[in-house]
Amino acid sequence: MGLLVTKFSLNTSIKLNRTSIFSSVVKEKNMLQYEYTREALKNGLVLEEKFGTNPYKFGLQGATDSHTSLTTSEENNFFGKHTGYEPSPERMTHPFMKNENGEIVGWSQLAAGITGVWAKDNTRESIWDAMHRKEVYATTGPRMMVRFFGGWEYTEEDIQSREPAFAGYAKGVPMGGDLVNAPSGKSPSFMVYAIRDAIGANLDRIQIIKGWLDADGKTHEKVYDVAWSGDRKPGKDGKVPAVGNTVDIVTASWTNTIGASELATVWIDPDFDPSERAFYYVRVMEIPTPPWYLYDAFRFGKEIPEGAPTSQQERAYTSPIWYTPS
Repeated sequence: MGLLVTKFSLNTSIKLNRTSIFSSVVKEKNMLQYEYTREALKNGLVLEEKFGTNPYKFGLQGATDSHTSLTTSEENNFFGKHTGYEPSPERMTHPFMKNENGEIVGWSQLAAGITGVWAKDNTRESIWDAMHRKEVYATTGPRMMVRFFGGWEYTEEDIQSREPAFAGYAKGVPMGGDLVNAPSGKSPSFMVYAIRDAIGANLDRIQIIKGWLDADGKTHEKVYDVAWSGDRKPGKDGKVPAVGNTVDIVTASWTNTIGASELATVWIDPDFDPSERAFYYVRVMEIPTPPWYLYDAFRFGKEIPEGAPTSQQERAYTSPIWYTPS
């Protein structure tokens, strides 16, 4: 099973463009209630309970959403969403969109996402099959390698193998798959590992996001830190402290002196209830790196716009694995 990294969309997956991802990270307080992918996934559990089918059982993919016919999607070589936003000293502060609801300026637009597809062969048929079974994941641009499996019997020995996918498929299902009929007394175990972009930033952490439907028909969500770099310890709230930041604002650069080149773990859900519908997906986060306008500021000798963050954490999102009670 090989990894193909590409930029395209298909109806079996939902597209995450970099504008929406950036907004959810930096301007979360201004977002609409149902604007997150996670909300759709939770609503899918509600609808499945009511109607017997889940219309929101989709995979995740990334794309450019650009209108330039260019593949210059990396932060340090970003040519904008359309021809009016090619590199220039003014594009950081130029209004990208303005209406009665407010104004979006140039720096709030981010570079492009990509899709990773776990296909058996580099053929149209195999790629289509992988997309159809939702064995895909999205990144905000970096070419990370991410694998995610769910089952009932994964062990630490499985993840220590340099070919963990063998155990992944033999003992469970990959991203996009379904778990059913929990064995008595068992909680699902998830095997996840990620390798950094070969010429990109190190990894900060791996998180598993869980959403579930309780007996009263209410949805919930929780984010678990399951693997991280360095010797950091989770706090009382279970959250791991920030990894640090090596971004040099003056030179628009960073160093890989923090973080890890790869992260892997087997995680067992400590809050599992076999009677509750649930989904799980992975989020992999890099260490902080410069956004595209920091490179512009360096190249054109301009000031960073007021309010614009001077670093960001690129990330990957896998398609979910769903659990359905018997």
